Amino acid sequence: MESRSTLLEKEEEMAEPMSDSHFKSMSFLFKLRDLFLPRINVLKEVDIKPGFRILDYGCGPGSYTVVASRLVGPTGKVYALDIHPLAIERVKERTEKERLSNIETIQSDCATGLEADSIDVAILYDVLHGLGQPDVVLGELHRVLKPGGTLSVNDHHYKEEEIISKITEGKLFVLLNKGKKTYNFSKSKGGNQ
Repeated sequence: MESRSTLLEKEEEMAEPMSDSHFKSMSFLFKLRDLFLPRINVLKEVDIKPGFRILDYGCGPGSYTVVASRLVGPTGKVYALDIHPLAIERVKERTEKERLSNIETIQSDCATGLEADSIDVAILYDVLHGLGQPDVVLGELHRVLKPGGTLSVNDHHYKEEEIISKITEGKLFVLLNKGKKTYNFSKSKGGNQ
C-alpha cells in the first residue's frame, strides 16, 4: 500500500480544478437535469441502506450527496469530496439549507483522509473521464472501501467496455453488476496496491 506522503506527492501531479465559470455553468445544467431526471433513480441501483457510509468522489454541487444523505439517514454518513472550492461551498450551503447533519466535505483531488476499510459505497459519477491519474484515485477508493463494499461508476463520456476496462484493469475491482445507469464493482481481495 502506498504511504500517505507518496499519495500526496502524486496528488500534486494530478488535474487542476475547472474554472469557476465552467463550474457555475455545469452546476446550472445539473440543477436542470436533476429536475427532470432525479438522482434517486440512479442511486437506487446501488442498494444504499440506512447507516451506510458513502463517499461521493467528485461530488460537484452535491446532486448525489444530498440524495445519498437521505438514503443513509441520521445513522449514516456521506463524505462529499471535490477538488473545486466552489463544489465544497455549494455542498455546505445545501447541507445547511436542508438541515442535513450527516454530510462532511473534503476538498482534495485524491487523498480522502478517511480510514482504510471504512466506506460501504463509493460513487464515482461522471468523474472518471476527467481524472489525471485514475489508477491513483482507484487505489485510494480501494483503500477506503470495506471488504464487500461497492464502487458505483457512471460516465457518459465512455462506452460500457471502456468503463469496465478502466475500473478493472488494475485488478483492484471486479464487476459486480450493471444497472441501467451504473456499473457496480466490488473490491478485489488481491488487487495491486
